[in-house]
Amino acid sequence: MITIEIDGEIPSAEQVWATVSSYGHFTALQVRDGKTRGLALHLRRLESATKEAFGVPLDLDRVRALIRRALGATKDGSVRVYLFEGSHDPRVVVTVKPPAQIESPQRLRSVPYRRPSPHIKHVTTDQGFYRRRAQQEGADDALLTYDDGTVCETTMANIGFLDASGVVWPEAEMLRGITMQLLEEALPRRDVPTRRIPIRAADISSFEGAFLSNARGIAAVSRIDGAELATPVDRLSDLLDAYASLPWDAI
Repeated sequence: MITIEIDGEIPSAEQVWATVSSYGHFTALQVRDGKTRGLALHLRRLESATKEAFGVPLDLDRVRALIRRALGATKDGSVRVYLFEGSHDPRVVVTVKPPAQIESPQRLRSVPYRRPSPHIKHVTTDQGFYRRRAQQEGADDALLTYDDGTVCETTMANIGFLDASGVVWPEAEMLRGITMQLLEEALPRRDVPTRRIPIRAADISSFEGAFLSNARGIAAVSRIDGAELATPVDRLSDLLDAYASLPWDAI
């Protein structure tokens, strides 16, 4: 069952249609037993993007209340919180769908494309086009790069690489995903160092493996363009264990 509420109410057809082409941003979270990981980071993302996109503050207590209202008796689900441009203040749209998990492993097709203001999780950019085209060519997602091949992110997730020292994230303009931020905090506590360096497509074969992270979890990457990646099972297990150790926050 799918639930959609705009400012805490079931929307009319006219209200839904008004959001179809609207300017806005969002965050996506997985809810289990009425809780989610990294709630403060999700709220901070919404708050900062709202100030930048619309020039107004965001009532975070109201956002939490709207999420709880949309969930109702639902304990587990995939929740998205959108902020769309309104006639006065931004409209808050909350959607609830069944729980989801990222499929593993993932195959990627690289494409030179940089999202506008990539630090914001936009509602509409051309990334959907490139994701669709990658899938038509037999991949699961597109790996976004600079024109010189510098790796950024996929259309739906952050990408990380594994070497002998730990986890390596690309140093590039991209969205710092909530799961990425949580892993950057959790992994060093488990003696897995993380760092960021510029990575180009030509460097990928030098790594021991790669993985994706987003709100749906963590997945191994098995192929990027023509390069096969054999991500070690034990290294992926370390990531999954670190992710599983993260606390859940009551909404």
